Amino acid sequence: MTLIENHPEKNIIRVQLRQNNVLKDLDESEMLELESHLIVVDGGKGEILLHQGIHEMEQYFILDGILKRVVTNQQAKEMILRFADERDMETSYAAWRLKTPTPYSIVCVSKARVAKLPLQQWAAFMDKHPKLKQAFEYEVMRLMSEIMAHTITLHLLDAPGRVHRFLRKHPDLYDRMPKKELATYLNISPETLSRLKHQGKI
Repeated sequence: MTLIENHPEKNIIRVQLRQNNVLKDLDESEMLELESHLIVVDGGKGEILLHQGIHEMEQYFILDGILKRVVTNQQAKEMILRFADERDMETSYAAWRLKTPTPYSIVCVSKARVAKLPLQQWAAFMDKHPKLKQAFEYEVMRLMSEIMAHTITLHLLDAPGRVHRFLRKHPDLYDRMPKKELATYLNISPETLSRLKHQGKI
């Protein structure tokens, strides 16, 4: 974990941050102010950045790689709620505002690099920048709506339909994803996913 200022790749990281969907409208001074709070973390495949059920929460801006939100039940059965890659973000802001434990884990699907800060600091920063707060809270609502739509899809569409929807929504992610992860997300077996591809149905 390294502050951006001390990171050997700080110039690349600064460019990546400025491309982030939530941060792209910040001006130079605002970005520098935010950077002073951010720590860069490199996570390995399968590494958990945020554990389900805790109260210490952080805000993540994805610089490289793919993350997933995962809910795990007491029998250790997993449900993947969403994937996120470069220019995107991950958060448990709603749980933090409600003062409830994190309802999911955030895990590295691939080797990943994020810039993070505690949610308390992120909220304090947003309070000073109302336009940013408005854009961020809109994004949080959009993500929640996207997750709800995906959950409904699992019940309403057959396996080919679920795969087609994923390809339509995330065409850039398909070839980058471990197919086992994608099959779990779509609630189908890796064999079914492979068969659909082999039959030319996707």
